[in-house]
Amino acid sequence: MSIDWSRFVELVGAHQKFLLVSHIRPDCDALGSELGMAGILEALGKDVKIVNGMATPPNLAFIDPTCRIKVIGETAQASDLADRDAIMILDTSAWQQLGAMAEVIRAHSAKKMVLDHHVSQDDLGAENFKNTTAEAAGRLVVEAADALNVKLTPEIATPLFAAIATDTGWYRFGSASSNTYRIAARLIDAGASPSKIFNSLYEQDTLGRVLLRGVILSRVKAELGGKLVYTHVLKEDFTNTGALPSDTEDVINMALAIAGTQFAVIFVEQQTGGFKLSFRSRCAVDCSKMAEQYGGGGHKAAAGAFLPGTLADVQPRVLDAARAALQ
Repeated sequence: MSIDWSRFVELVGAHQKFLLVSHIRPDCDALGSELGMAGILEALGKDVKIVNGMATPPNLAFIDPTCRIKVIGETAQASDLADRDAIMILDTSAWQQLGAMAEVIRAHSAKKMVLDHHVSQDDLGAENFKNTTAEAAGRLVVEAADALNVKLTPEIATPLFAAIATDTGWYRFGSASSNTYRIAARLIDAGASPSKIFNSLYEQDTLGRVLLRGVILSRVKAELGGKLVYTHVLKEDFTNTGALPSDTEDVINMALAIAGTQFAVIFVEQQTGGFKLSFRSRCAVDCSKMAEQYGGGGHKAAAGAFLPGTLADVQPRVLDAARAALQ
């Protein structure tokens, strides 16, 4: 799926004050894409604000050393954004994923644009610039820089390298193509340091995060001859280990790494109740289709959703669907 970059360039040229937004529970692709795009737009003389519906997780704070990404209702208010004439939504096309920023976007009269690589899509009242074959939103931001004739700088390249690296599992997922490596090389040439980024991402774990992983992995169960694996996290696990909700990131990939596993699910209880569901697949089962049953979305190999209720309510319902899909 190709993007009409000439139209994208036209819209960027026609607007001056941009608001960049991404999804709640932001990951490195979301944050890196926002920061990279901010640098690109500012190179063109644009006025840029970045505001999300949820705070940057502490383990990803390194990507935003100047703390320019604000949180609606905390470090930014809707009134602060009234002067924006363009809103660019990155790395999501779903209202549910925008959190408190959804109402801000709905009420705002600014021109709205979506730059995304997810299959799932709501009508956000925006012009869509989507490539669902792209391995990361960060890759689309690199392409945007090229379309806009903006030179990659270390400040732009670093968050974009982190964005693409994390969404491809440090370039080991099947979504990483030879072109992915060529883009990564360009970002390194522009000043991104893979060793520093890797250290910041994967070699700065807290004790709480390590202990939480142990709890989650101790609960892993397998069914269907090992094809289906699942585990869960409860609210009290965070208190007991001293971990944060963001510390559940990537644990599901450890479950998927078990030999013979084809589909993995993790149920993460949210502080306000209900469970975040994360799906991973390395078979024909489409995670995005599974997630869409519960109002979520994502990619074929990875997706997520949310369900209200207790573990006893949620887990059997989801596992029955997973069993049916695998049999």
